[in-house]
Amino acid sequence: MEKFVPYEKMSKRKQREFNQKQRRDWGLTNPATRKEKNAKAYDRKKLRSMDRKGQWDEAFLFFV
Repeated sequence: MEKFVPYEKMSKRKQREFNQKQRRDWGLTNPATRKEKNAKAYDRKKLRSMDRKGQWDEAFLFFV
């Protein structure tokens, strides 16, 4: 078992190795920030997908 050495007291080489290990992997997290879509906002893609699937007919019959 290695002895614990504070970061400030490590040699520059050891600090560099430690920093590289920290930067190496994000694991399961995605570094790109994400935000939820606003459900009330107008979404052109949603309308196109409804049109392709033929759901407009169902929506029209539902509202009539």
